Amino acid sequence: MARVPFRDLDGVVLLDKPKGISSNRALQNVRFLYRAKKAGHTGALDPLATGLLPICFGEATKFSQFLLDADKVYQVTAKLGERTDTSDAEGEVVQIRPTEQLTVEEIEDAIKSFVGKQSQMPSIYSALKYQGKPLYFYARQGIEVPRPVREIEVYFINIDEIDLPNVTMTISCSKGTYIRTIVDDLGEKLGCGAHVAELRRTEVFGFSESDILSLEAFEALSEAELEARLLGSDAGISYMPIIELDDEHAARLGNGQRFYVEQEPGSYRAYNQNTNQFLGVVQVEDNKLLQPKRMMSVQS
Repeated sequence: MARVPFRDLDGVVLLDKPKGISSNRALQNVRFLYRAKKAGHTGALDPLATGLLPICFGEATKFSQFLLDADKVYQVTAKLGERTDTSDAEGEVVQIRPTEQLTVEEIEDAIKSFVGKQSQMPSIYSALKYQGKPLYFYARQGIEVPRPVREIEVYFINIDEIDLPNVTMTISCSKGTYIRTIVDDLGEKLGCGAHVAELRRTEVFGFSESDILSLEAFEALSEAELEARLLGSDAGISYMPIIELDDEHAARLGNGQRFYVEQEPGSYRAYNQNTNQFLGVVQVEDNKLLQPKRMMSVQS
């Protein structure tokens, strides 16, 4: 059966990004399978990295920022004793130092020091923008540019395995955390250097890797099976509390009007209580005034 033409499509799918391609290439491959006119991902993974990459179609892209801002969990294998110019296995080795002198206790203590709130300078090979271009654009040309220090938090680090020169860890962290920077800093703290050998994202708040499919698996699905994998546009914000509105207030909200409610201040997922239609994300202010924040289009 011929594929349908590119179409308006709303929803979220969960991809297990393969190693060796960019997040944008993975996005375009899945977008092509679904023939979606509009698509976006919710936080790039390096070509080296694999794992959970939520992809939003159509109206769901309006809520991708909430996933960009979400906490995440990664499993990373750090190779001690070798520092590279990109802080990962794709770069050139710029320094080699011995690791035989390291003890398990020294490694564990060094890793524990990275738990908590901290300031972090992103890698020059990151996708963070400077004057409209990603930092790696400048890095590849040998151009130094300012890199803003970010305030991040590492909630926990579990040490999965120590098999020198490799150390495998599971890291739970806030938005904006660069795992490559943690690994590079760990290597310097241990006095031996280190780089990311393998990296996998296993969780984005609300989603886990048990929910994802590989690109090959997506490509093998029938059109009906592809549709069955499509989650609602509100799938990425399931952690938010719900506020239900009657038809009158749902219509007022759709017209951009504000009104008072009884709920406590905060962000909410708004639904029409009669149709269960997802309306969007609203904000209840301290004075109990509800106002639209990110809304679905009326026709959706």
